[in-house]
Amino acid sequence: MSEITLLLKAAAQGDRAASDEVVARLYADLQKLAQRRLQQSGEMSLNATALVHESYLRLQQAGELDFPDRGHFLAYAARVMHSIVIDQVRARQAERRGGGHLHVTFNTAIADLPLQDDDDVLRVHEALAELATVDARLADVVEMRYFGGLLESEIALALGVTERTVQRDWQKARLFLSMALKP
Repeated sequence: MSEITLLLKAAAQGDRAASDEVVARLYADLQKLAQRRLQQSGEMSLNATALVHESYLRLQQAGELDFPDRGHFLAYAARVMHSIVIDQVRARQAERRGGGHLHVTFNTAIADLPLQDDDDVLRVHEALAELATVDARLADVVEMRYFGGLLESEIALALGVTERTVQRDWQKARLFLSMALKP
């Protein structure tokens, strides 16, 4: 069992020092997740460090969370980061409405994507929520791969399925979301 897994188990038992140590050891990974998420969304009101710190605060507020391994922890952190970015976009949307609509495509080359405006980010979020009602695992695969930047092997481990299942789920989810996001 890895040190991270042991620390996660201790944190699940309420050991605050172990929880802090997990975040300290995985800080670089959390920074990468945050940078990918911010780059993909075009969110300018946060930087990667602020997103990691806000995620950490939300994880602490959630109470005792039990993560069996590093992959599960990072997958959950990616979901928390996604939620924070959506909250930021919604707050800005409440202040102002409008803007041009850009076509949103699902592509794993996150670095090559153009920045998305607030409406696009919310449309993707709503389509993902709709997908979650149809098939929660497909939505999990999208969140972990597209928003979290996790590899298929990491997703398979986190979900307890094979890599081939993750590949099939990714194809199904992309098809569903492309139909849901048509203008």
